Amino acid sequence: MSQAKFPKMLDYEKLKQQFGESSTESNSRSKYVNHKSEHNIENSLEECTEIDIKQNTDQSFENSCNIQDENAFNAEQDLAPKPKGLTGTRLRSYAFAVLARKEYSKADLIEKLATWAQDRDEVLTLVEELSANHYQSDQRVAEMTVRSQVRKGKGPNRIKLALRAKHLDKELVKEDIAEIDWYEQAYQLKVKKYGTDVSKDPKIKAKQIRFLQYRGFEMDAIMKAISKKTDE
Repeated sequence: MSQAKFPKMLDYEKLKQQFGESSTESNSRSKYVNHKSEHNIENSLEECTEIDIKQNTDQSFENSCNIQDENAFNAEQDLAPKPKGLTGTRLRSYAFAVLARKEYSKADLIEKLATWAQDRDEVLTLVEELSANHYQSDQRVAEMTVRSQVRKGKGPNRIKLALRAKHLDKELVKEDIAEIDWYEQAYQLKVKKYGTDVSKDPKIKAKQIRFLQYRGFEMDAIMKAISKKTDE
């Protein structure tokens, strides 16, 4: 037993010094490895969280879109007219629903109802009844058309075209049109578009004339409007 068959126990501290690694470095490396592992774990968790959030957000957006599409579809179904072949009470109910949403001239209302009615003669009778009871009024539609066109800066000629498009007689609002100061209307429109300066350039004057003519004003009102000075 003088020569030990088993080597003496290893001196770990000596081995660490021999291979150039102190206990401090070992601890530092261990801390670095642990910190790196923790950092990687945190990054993985953040990535997973972001994926979950994105998936949840996408799912929520998809659900929201589906709900909106369904609501829009339901709304269209509610506003959609009844199937073709309406008659009696169903036709009358549809007529009231149409007039509740919008004013129609008599001619336009007839055509709209006839599209879904079974009998055109029944539509004619119903519209006459609605007109007699003032549920439908050409006079009211004509007056609304004039006010709307004036607010849009349209002259008498454009108003007459708008009335014709609605199958309305211009005689219904003849007095209303006559009471409007079209010269002042044209002047205000000219000032809004070109300012108060009175141009002597023929090209500019021609441009202003074309603009007011397109808006539906008569030539006498146009010439006064483009020639008026601010001190007049």
